[in-house]
Amino acid sequence: MTPEGKVKLEVKKQLKALGAYQFWPVPTGMGATTVDCLACLAGRFLGIETKAPGKKPTPLQYLTLTKIAEAGGLAIVISSVAMAKSLPEIIHAGRSVVATN
Repeated sequence: MTPEGKVKLEVKKQLKALGAYQFWPVPTGMGATTVDCLACLAGRFLGIETKAPGKKPTPLQYLTLTKIAEAGGLAIVISSVAMAKSLPEIIHAGRSVVATN
């Protein structure tokens, strides 16, 4: 499994444990783009981009995350398995996290 795949797997696990709705769109190259995961938990919209450790979102991914945050959702970049494990605390804090760790 790729490093990013390990991060995605842990994010899915954490969201499931929280009881969140989660949708992982498959990019087709047609239409609007989005981030890796769109989720909803306790009435809160989440946009989550996953990255391998040391990698950063593309400019288009940053733009999408910014739009999510400006619309009142949580925009989160998860760039390690350890950070994915802290997803419940990140969501509970209610603040977007777009810097990679």
